[in-house]
Amino acid sequence: MRVPLSWLREYVDLSATETGRDVQTKLIAAGLEVETVEQLGAGLKGPLVVGKVLTIEELTEFKKPIRFCTVDVGMANGTGEPQEIVCGARNFSVGDKVVVVLPGAVLPGDFAIAARNTYGRTSHGMICSGDELGMGDDGSGGIIVLPPEHEVGTDAIELLELVDEVLDIAVTPDRGYCLSMRGVARETAIAYGLPLRDPALLDVPAPNSFGYVVKVSDPVGCDRFTARTVVGLEPEARSPIWLQRRLQKAGMRPISLAVDVTNYVMLEVGQPLHAYDRTRLDGPIGVRRAEPGEKLTTLDGVQRVLDAEDLVITDNRGPIGLAGVMGGANTEIADHDDDTAGATTEVVIEAAHFDAVSIARTARRHKLASEASKRFERGVDPQAASAAAQRTVDLLVLLAGGTAEAGVTEIIAPSAPRTVSMPADHPDRVAGVHYGRETVVRRLQEVGCDVYGQDELVVTVPSWRPDLAEPNDLAEEVIRLEGYENLPSTLPKPPAGRGLTGRQRLHRRIGRALAGAGYVEAPNYPFVGEAVFDQLGLEADDPRRTVVKLVNPLSDEEPALRTTLLPGLLGALRRNDGRGSHDLALFETGLVFRPTGEETVPGTLPVDRRPTDEEIAALNAALPHQPRRVATVLAGAREQAGWWGKGRPADWADAVESARTVAREAGVELIVRADQHAPWHPGRCAALYATVNGEETLVGHAGELHPRVIKALGLPERTCAMEVELDLLQRAGEGSLRAPRISTFPVATQDVALVVSEDVPTAEVEKVLTEGAGELLESIRLFDVFVGSQIGEGKKSLAYALRFRSPDRTLTVEEASAARDAAVALAAERTGAVLRGA
Repeated sequence: MRVPLSWLREYVDLSATETGRDVQTKLIAAGLEVETVEQLGAGLKGPLVVGKVLTIEELTEFKKPIRFCTVDVGMANGTGEPQEIVCGARNFSVGDKVVVVLPGAVLPGDFAIAARNTYGRTSHGMICSGDELGMGDDGSGGIIVLPPEHEVGTDAIELLELVDEVLDIAVTPDRGYCLSMRGVARETAIAYGLPLRDPALLDVPAPNSFGYVVKVSDPVGCDRFTARTVVGLEPEARSPIWLQRRLQKAGMRPISLAVDVTNYVMLEVGQPLHAYDRTRLDGPIGVRRAEPGEKLTTLDGVQRVLDAEDLVITDNRGPIGLAGVMGGANTEIADHDDDTAGATTEVVIEAAHFDAVSIARTARRHKLASEASKRFERGVDPQAASAAAQRTVDLLVLLAGGTAEAGVTEIIAPSAPRTVSMPADHPDRVAGVHYGRETVVRRLQEVGCDVYGQDELVVTVPSWRPDLAEPNDLAEEVIRLEGYENLPSTLPKPPAGRGLTGRQRLHRRIGRALAGAGYVEAPNYPFVGEAVFDQLGLEADDPRRTVVKLVNPLSDEEPALRTTLLPGLLGALRRNDGRGSHDLALFETGLVFRPTGEETVPGTLPVDRRPTDEEIAALNAALPHQPRRVATVLAGAREQAGWWGKGRPADWADAVESARTVAREAGVELIVRADQHAPWHPGRCAALYATVNGEETLVGHAGELHPRVIKALGLPERTCAMEVELDLLQRAGEGSLRAPRISTFPVATQDVALVVSEDVPTAEVEKVLTEGAGELLESIRLFDVFVGSQIGEGKKSLAYALRFRSPDRTLTVEEASAARDAAVALAAERTGAVLRGA
């Protein structure tokens, strides 16, 4: 919301010495987010005057049209002689009043004006456009043409109100009333302790039976509708300069008098309005829900297919506007510049109050955010509708020479004032500061509340504050107006000797280990769309398809919380690959959300005391299961090629090794088995197990992604991924620490190459060799896999390095060989392995 300081002074008697910066400080202290204070006209220096065009000579010898003009500027040039000016604009004629800047002046941007030779003539000044004066777009597309009543030589700086300060306020969703001069003026008056001149306090005629007919079929969606009619508008009437300038300073473009007046009143009072050309209306105005498939062309020229939840304004022909969002093109106001129809001379003014949720959903559904919808979805004062309509009528009568018809239509759904009961000391307990009943009552009355009672206050909430719904909201009002800066700062005192928890230390170690292995952390938003589960190839009954859906998602395309880390990580990998980074290794740790179906509905926790253990337990019972996981994704080269040798691409074994890296930090030895599990390739997928509480438990998967998944997600070929559950690994690593066995005796190394069937898992062979080698085996490492005609079709050769060591003696060759032979024998018995070359 842009708030011109000159306009704000109309409602609050600020001292002449108060600057925009001073007001900004006060409003920020009151809780408003005043982002900037714009200094309009900074550096502007006259003479800048009103001039009258006397002659225009067209200079045709140049590539673009150029005009040599003489302009009467009165005595502003010191001589009274016509001023000779070269100008390229075409939107003015002889006799028009224009804005002229004379030599010696300085325009915004430190643009000094002097006489200069151009196009073969000498130009003594410049005829100005709105952009050159820092006014913004005035809709003319060229030179400012002033109304004829302004005297030649008048100071244009004062006439056009070029010097001002504008406060730019970021209005939060709970402060919808501050999307108006009325709301900001109220906050300013409270901050300064000054009275407020409320622009909505007007004498409004009582409703009667001979106003324009309105039928409201959905009183829930529209609980108030006021209609007024003004006839006899002068077709040539234009918005006066003061009105245009206030709209421009507030960030809106002047359009036509009727439209400008409705926009002006919306900015002033906060009530969105709409003006219909009465001659284009066919019968009564109606308010109802749209029929599925109905169509409406809105003022932006787009034909929209309506939804059954859309609230629409209608006449006998059907929808003529999206209620609270945008009007329809078929009842648009036509001004005197419209070549396709006569100018509007009769208008019906709509001032209605619509349901905030309905308007927000319609605006989002049609991707049509407007000034009206922005206000309605944040909450508009329903009691201001009739005053806003009256203000619009008064301005149209005053500025356009119209006549207000006596008919006043007002349809109101019955409603009672909202009241909130609150202990008088509730703000004291929330803030930890003693305010006292008198201060609490005074502050609540300043924001517009009616307060009754002594120890227990009954507060009637003002109609313009729909955000005040419970005692904590009222406490917040008292606290912010008394000053957040006055709240005491009390540092918590944690008990000594604590630090990071074991879980936190584990997560940090894992992050450091993966970073040391060449992975880059890539945190992602925890939101997903359900379509990604189809892309991942999950079965219809896969538990990962059961999601927690958000009531207010940031994006309609991602309305659910993730059940796996892979969609976000794979999306990050795809984006980076598309931007030229092809060799990627990314990781993320974070929560996933797995609903059990047993979640309860949580209650509201108190803020004036610590919640009880029962209240915290009830809140936790309402949450879905949220295990913490770690995932990695790889694509491109895992080892770069260079002078040191050939590189190699990332493959499924790297994904498995990343899981082992994670497990080592938890002190866990993973058991790896072949598996088939989406979204991994069925032949290159490893199930990862760990011993948890004495039982072998599945903790995750790793391997190469399925080609269909890679294609569906647009990933690089042979992309690999791993995901394991950290909470299970932590449990698997719990218990007494076992120090590594260190022997001072030398190691005995034996290599063995076994030929097995291709369908025998490598992990199974390794497990059997480890078991057969016995206690002397220190480590086992697979260092070669060979497939070829030399060993037979359907076979593979696995070469292992076995390291033997004894804690109390040096092993002999015979002892090492015997252990190796025992391992080979058990492998032959369990897996059918044959010693290569035997």
